[in-house]
Amino acid sequence: MKYFKIILVIFLFLLNKISFANENIVEILKKENNIIFIRHAIAPGNGDPPNFDILDCSTQRNLSKNGELQALKIGNFFKNNDIKITEVLSSEWCRCKDTAKIAFGNYETKNFLNSFYDKRFSENKDKQIADFQKFIKNRNKTGNLVLVTHYVVISEILDLTTSSGEIIITDSNLKFLSSLEIN
Repeated sequence: MKYFKIILVIFLFLLNKISFANENIVEILKKENNIIFIRHAIAPGNGDPPNFDILDCSTQRNLSKNGELQALKIGNFFKNNDIKITEVLSSEWCRCKDTAKIAFGNYETKNFLNSFYDKRFSENKDKQIADFQKFIKNRNKTGNLVLVTHYVVISEILDLTTSSGEIIITDSNLKFLSSLEIN
């Protein structure tokens, strides 16, 4: 019984910490001048199939039912916390576009957010990163910007690892502020 009480106290302490972390994230996001990176929701597998065609979703690795639910939860997090989004940009890959559409409705694609994980696309990396940096430097809008993209893009830009559906919040200078995993 003694150990049960100790475990219960630890559990309640951790639960309180998680709740506090979410409140802190909401507070940060309500300041409305963040760049919000979201790794696409759950799309089982790794990389892209050999027959990948950017114009044909049936040839791509796509969101699973859990991924669709995760994307919906991401959108609900922003809606339920009344977090305003100025602009949503997505990779041209279907798993990113579907995440953006389910979570936010409207979005625009930008090829600098595309994956370069696969050898077929790795030669694009330097140009994509340069185009991304130019876009951020020349961006004259205020408000929260959402970028739905891939693990490799987030890793290259922020030097962070991410899980599917993870939200990474930075300031307008790409300084890390906080993160949140939505499962």
